[in-house]
Amino acid sequence: MLDKVLRIGLLYDFYGALLTEKQQRCLEMHYLNDDSLGEIALAHDVSRQAVYDILRRAEQILVDYEAKLGLVERYQQERETLNKVYGLIESLPVAEHQLPPIKQALEMLQGLINREEED
Repeated sequence: MLDKVLRIGLLYDFYGALLTEKQQRCLEMHYLNDDSLGEIALAHDVSRQAVYDILRRAEQILVDYEAKLGLVERYQQERETLNKVYGLIESLPVAEHQLPPIKQALEMLQGLINREEED
């Protein structure tokens, strides 16, 4: 279940703005605030079944966008590559990775890695 929550959260980060406001609010309430279907239904004055349908439709829309655009997969691959490149450079003998261009490359990579972790 946690994998699904993380997956939907990541998809929502990339594609959430493409959903309707109601779909966005329902997903946020359910996945970010951990509200139950009943709590969401009460807040939107709809049935629990309607909330369930909204959530399932919104989740499917997010999955469909990812299937077509692949932004999440690309993001994950780029992060993995950045970490591997950083590790390779850092594994150079100490004298070599202290050279100014290599040291600068490490700092630039670390900046990218840190920025992506904050997002």
